[in-house]
Amino acid sequence: MAADGERTPTNLLIFLLQTVVFFTFITTYGEIYVLGNSVPCSKLSASCLECKMSNSCVYGQDTQVECIVLDHCQCQGDRSFTKTYNCRYCYLTPKESYKCTQKTHCKVISGNSPPPHYLTNCTVNEDVLCLGNRTFSKYLPCTWTSGYRWSTTFLLSLTLGGFGVDRFYLGHWKEGLGKLFSFGGLGVWTLVDLVLVAIGYVGPADGSLYIF
Repeated sequence: MAADGERTPTNLLIFLLQTVVFFTFITTYGEIYVLGNSVPCSKLSASCLECKMSNSCVYGQDTQVECIVLDHCQCQGDRSFTKTYNCRYCYLTPKESYKCTQKTHCKVISGNSPPPHYLTNCTVNEDVLCLGNRTFSKYLPCTWTSGYRWSTTFLLSLTLGGFGVDRFYLGHWKEGLGKLFSFGGLGVWTLVDLVLVAIGYVGPADGSLYIF
């Protein structure tokens, strides 16, 4: 039996775990709290502000609006202030002012033919003030590709799929190594991947689109 005050291996392990949890909490939430308190209220993002937007502003011109910091956001300075924004609806802001969800179900056609379009959701950046909903639908052209061709991938899957070459080509290194050292899952994985590539289910690792 261990004497009082003596650290057994179990107690030492518990002490180390508690120390790690404590410092993780401090470095994560403590840093957020300190940074949150050090940010000027006028520099907070739109998610922390309630602004009295008006549709009566002159479109395309800079307009001043009264904003109030929400209760759950911490900052320094006056929690009620005036901000300047360009009068326009969120869906009409420049491309660099919002981010859209990329989708891979459409096809990039090589050549000079106009690219097809797909419907996706876009969200305005946090530092942008605008009228209307901050998340909106938008049609985008199928042009996001890194140069991977579907025909090349299918050919590699058909001929060298048992060695994982198709997966290596697409950037799926872990799956490629798995196929290589398992001899294509004794042929089963090779056949499955061939079908998945044929229907376009397996695509480039970076999420980009095939060129057809």
